Amino acid sequence: MFAQILSCPIPITPPRLAWRITYFIVHALAFTLSGILAFELRFEFSIAPRYQLQLLAAVPIWITVKLLIFGFGRFDREQWSQVSVADVARIVVANVVASGASTAILLTLLTGFPRSVYLLDLLICTQVTTSLRVLARTAREMITSAAGRGVRKRVLIYGAGAGGVLLLRELRSNSALIHQVCGFVDDDPRKQGMLVDRIAVLGSGKQLAAQVQRMRIDEVLVAIPSARGRQMAEILHYCHLAGVPCKTMPGLGDFIVGVRATAQIRDVAVEDLLGRNPVHLNEENIRLKLQARTIVVTGAGGSIGSELCLQIARFRPRAIVGFDIAESALFNLEQEIKRQYPAITFKPEIGSIQNTKRLHEIFQQHEPSVIFHAAAYKHVPLMEEHLFEAIENNIFGTWKVAATAAAHQVDDFVMISSDKAVRPTSIMGATKRIAELLIYALQNGGTKFVSVRFGNVMGSNGSVIPTFKKQIAAGGPVIVTHPEMRRYFMTIPEATQLVLQASTMGSGGEIFELDMGKPVKIVDLAQNLIYLSGFRPDNDIKIQFSEPRPGEKLYEELNSQDELTMPTCHEKIRVVTTVGVFDKVLSHLDDLKIACEKRNAGSVVMKLKEMVPDYNPGSYLLRRILLNTEETTTTVAELAS
Repeated sequence: MFAQILSCPIPITPPRLAWRITYFIVHALAFTLSGILAFELRFEFSIAPRYQLQLLAAVPIWITVKLLIFGFGRFDREQWSQVSVADVARIVVANVVASGASTAILLTLLTGFPRSVYLLDLLICTQVTTSLRVLARTAREMITSAAGRGVRKRVLIYGAGAGGVLLLRELRSNSALIHQVCGFVDDDPRKQGMLVDRIAVLGSGKQLAAQVQRMRIDEVLVAIPSARGRQMAEILHYCHLAGVPCKTMPGLGDFIVGVRATAQIRDVAVEDLLGRNPVHLNEENIRLKLQARTIVVTGAGGSIGSELCLQIARFRPRAIVGFDIAESALFNLEQEIKRQYPAITFKPEIGSIQNTKRLHEIFQQHEPSVIFHAAAYKHVPLMEEHLFEAIENNIFGTWKVAATAAAHQVDDFVMISSDKAVRPTSIMGATKRIAELLIYALQNGGTKFVSVRFGNVMGSNGSVIPTFKKQIAAGGPVIVTHPEMRRYFMTIPEATQLVLQASTMGSGGEIFELDMGKPVKIVDLAQNLIYLSGFRPDNDIKIQFSEPRPGEKLYEELNSQDELTMPTCHEKIRVVTTVGVFDKVLSHLDDLKIACEKRNAGSVVMKLKEMVPDYNPGSYLLRRILLNTEETTTTVAELAS
């Protein structure tokens, strides 16, 4: 304990010197008082003359030894007004050590010394040194409370555990905060009716509305760092029934150690309702993969690509090459990396993944070791309208990047895929499935090709969350395609971190699937976003239902009928075993290219079905083919079968 403190020297300024002198004087008086009181109690306040001499001899020894022990413990550096249970434990240990040392000296130097005095002195000295600090803290809280009187926000703390107690103490100690804690709320029946640090636990969440009305509460602070998913949604529901806003502390995985809890209080975010546990990474494996190597990220300006670059920068690569056709997004990413990681070399490169010559230039110039291929068209309904562009980019663009990587002997190639590649009903899903098959077909013992498959990324470009927020900001209505539509969701950091982890696994040819938890009903997501915006669903903001858009399913699937998943060494990553047409996909590639060049939608979709037998094109696309091309009725019937 003492060694750790001694390793942190603190410069002695004039105010600190004055404090240290005061500290030693106060403690010398405390040690003297403790010894005298111990003798007085031992002899019932009538000390015989010979014992008075022993007291006079013992006091200098007590003062010297105890000041030395407390000095080695650096107790002069602590803030008495911030004393905690851990500090009290240190004081007890210091008193035991000091009393033990002084007792050993007194036993050696003095004979006939009353032995009960040793124990009395220890008990009294511990009580006095602890009380000094408790009194200082109490005085500070009283002064802070008096200074903060006036217009104050009356709050309840939801959660009477360690997080709630920590938050309460910080709210009491900071006069700049205008919160007046009126009570706790906790769903644990064992805590209800109890006092926690002099504040009552008033009841459970079900009784929150009554307590809010009775005590005129302005806000609820959720102090349960482990609360996620269903529990957080339930708390949010109670708060909105009570008609009060709520804020929360970050989860344990996001809590910033060393930063005051009050500084980390924030609004409840929709991500809190996903039921996610913190992602635990094997950072050593990722570091071995990325450190001191050149990494290329295609689609670096997108939401996934940019987060990948930021996550990769943590592992100190030699350089990150951001490749994208969107120059503004790439410029913004370059500025962000310079701000967060000024020591990292970031090379922005403009170009299209469909330009083979440009790809060779990039690979020859930078000689990358790892490719993260995130560039793709991902918007499902939009790709139903632009099937040729989707195929040219998602299939042929991926093929060109992968083939160039193999030609330049890149070590690892990681493609970002999608759960929409499973039994696809959309052009986007079909192109992603073919991209998976293509890079598997390239696996020949050289470059290691893997795909990582996951679902909707919350907050990414084109996701439903920004759309809902804009609709709420406009006063509604919020448009949900179907009351039963469900999707798997991940946060952007969660998805990218697991992609990095998956890149360290396998020997090549694997498709990895990320654990996305349980599917979320889109209507529930819309309702929670309305709640989080301070409105009531269907009262303040209406929810309207439309029909599924072109290419959309009601439910996304994790695996097709011919796929099985097996666990990996990481609890959130599974490997997909599939019986695919890997050996035939390359033979269809030229025919697909010819059909695209002829802009023949019917032939293109027929070829996609040959390459992905479980692809089931949507009715919107079939009607479009029927109306806008000269395909025969027979061809359309074949497509629908």
